[in-house]
Amino acid sequence: MVTVSAQRFQSARVTQFKESVIREMTRLAIQFGAVNLAQGFPDFPAPVELKAAAQRAIADDLNQYSITWGAKPFRDVITEYYRRFYNLSLDPERELTVCCGSTEGMIATLLALLNSGDEVVLFEPFYENYWPDSQLSGAVCRYVPLRAPDWTFDPDQLRGAFNKKTRAVILNTPNNPTGRVFSRAELEIIAELCEQFDCLLITDEIYEHITFDGKRHVPPITLPGMRERCVLVNSLSKTFSVTGWRVGWVIAPPELTNSIRKVHDFLTVGAATPLQAAGVTALRLPDEYFRTLAENYAGKRDRLMAVLEAAGFRCHKPGGAYYVMCDISNLGFGSDVDCCDHLVKEIGIAAVPGSSFFSDEADGANLVRFCFAKRTETLDLAGERLARLRA
Repeated sequence: MVTVSAQRFQSARVTQFKESVIREMTRLAIQFGAVNLAQGFPDFPAPVELKAAAQRAIADDLNQYSITWGAKPFRDVITEYYRRFYNLSLDPERELTVCCGSTEGMIATLLALLNSGDEVVLFEPFYENYWPDSQLSGAVCRYVPLRAPDWTFDPDQLRGAFNKKTRAVILNTPNNPTGRVFSRAELEIIAELCEQFDCLLITDEIYEHITFDGKRHVPPITLPGMRERCVLVNSLSKTFSVTGWRVGWVIAPPELTNSIRKVHDFLTVGAATPLQAAGVTALRLPDEYFRTLAENYAGKRDRLMAVLEAAGFRCHKPGGAYYVMCDISNLGFGSDVDCCDHLVKEIGIAAVPGSSFFSDEADGANLVRFCFAKRTETLDLAGERLARLRA
């Protein structure tokens, strides 16, 4: 029997990839019976209206392929949604691609619009998928630090990351993992550089309605001069508590949309038809739903921060999304990985090591991320278990 060399048949492009730390922590949470404050998914039900709409769609036999780039009723309601919230007019036939979640939307976009050797600007800490997506696209990353405690960037450092090879900036606002909601003034600085260096701004806006303390999400596509160089990625996942549905979309100018659709088609063919039908119901929910969503998450944020601070963590208060980044330098652990290992195995709490959000792991060695998209009972149980850490 001939032994096959795994190394020989492994693609060079994945040799530096690591398993998702976030998903790994979920498996450890299951293994050790820990409260999962690691992976960003709610442990409470999705809206009743959405579930009923999905059930009706399946019962009505909407079970076959939709148009590759999205069922027309869903694309139409996406255009209504952006007109309603942002006074943005879109062409559902030429500017929208429905994808299998924002994750596929991002990789389809990068594969469609980047060439090998192009450079992309990433703010760090960054969501862990962006670096592998860039590598799969053959791009080179240039990193711009967001500085705690406010997670702001230095305009001069940002300017220094641009050059003639810069093809795109990837921006997540509200931001995972920091909770930073980028201000209009910050977005205008980024937009000006994109225009100056003739590059794209690719935005991940899945936490758009989860903002606190009077902050408001501003889609960069609505800024003057940015309509033709913005690519907006979004999904149903976070706003409607359906992270497992994998229904998202990409908004881009027609020429770029044409390229994104080609990649999307051969990656996944299309998103789930009955869940797109349910998405029509989701995006037409009343204003009260979106207002209550933010209010409820603000309460969860405050509840978890109180628990964490009582246990000795130094919390960076997020302005949006549903995560809290904490400084652990005073707790006596050797690293963020040591801390999370102790938490999940000995305390019964799963969190994410901060190093997984940085290009240089040492930059996150004193940080840990917790998710507060959980029921009150879950957060209270986390508080009870964290009392063991104080002890």
